[in-house]
Amino acid sequence: MKTSTLALALAATISGADAYWKGFNIAATNSADGSCKTQADWERDFTTMAALPGGFTSARLYASSDCNTLANAVPAALATGTTLLVGVWTEDAAHYAAEKQALLTAVQTYGFSWVVAVSVGSEDLYRGDTDANTLAQQIYDVRGMLSTVSGYSTAIEVGHVDTWTAWVDAANTAVITACDFIGTDGYPYFQNTEANSIDVGYQLFFDSIDQVRTTVQNAGSGAWVWVTETGWPVSGPTENQAVPSVANAKTYWDAVACETFNEGHSFIYVLQDYTASPSFGVLDANFNAIYDLTC
Repeated sequence: MKTSTLALALAATISGADAYWKGFNIAATNSADGSCKTQADWERDFTTMAALPGGFTSARLYASSDCNTLANAVPAALATGTTLLVGVWTEDAAHYAAEKQALLTAVQTYGFSWVVAVSVGSEDLYRGDTDANTLAQQIYDVRGMLSTVSGYSTAIEVGHVDTWTAWVDAANTAVITACDFIGTDGYPYFQNTEANSIDVGYQLFFDSIDQVRTTVQNAGSGAWVWVTETGWPVSGPTENQAVPSVANAKTYWDAVACETFNEGHSFIYVLQDYTASPSFGVLDANFNAIYDLTC
């Protein structure tokens, strides 16, 4: 499977898990009250993340224009040495246009040094919000837009994030073909039509990753499969045999998250979401780790 020129250069100079981007999904709103994050809020998130065991210096963002995400997050990323997997929402023409403009403005203003990659859409195929051909054209569209900006190179990968079940669906092959990278979301917790206790979490997750990798290869694509969401909740409802708890979240972190850091680019869900149910966040309301994140 291929990786970008930038990732190859990084891997050549750094060994082990440090050769890969690793970080957390981070929402554009504050968990306490739902308010949009300021640049200072983003800097706090990035600084806190970097101080955790293992030192996380990358983050996945879901959107570009919503809550002025890139306008506030990019200066914060540059100030803290953080790199970003950028999201571009594809739903409805006006929103999509605003998202593209926010991304274009960010790279025109700050260059590309802060960009890990760009995900055009997130779980659109899983939700059934679009079809594969339309989404594929949007991926080509965003890549073409970025190519007009000074400093662009093909090391800036453009792809899509979706559930593993969407990626293994043959109807979505056009999206695989359009992608430089394949972002995969997988949650054994939600696989509630089969045995899904914490004891089989590792097997379920990596079985899903293997299925995606096989599908991508069979589609004739050399795209690298990235882990863009996974985790186990610390609280919330039981899903079949999957029980949320701090102890189970820690078990899943040790077995699955730590392994993904060694295998490739990986973004865990989520940095902080203590008001949600289920809650997957690794930080509490005081920005302290809920469990030991040492790998």
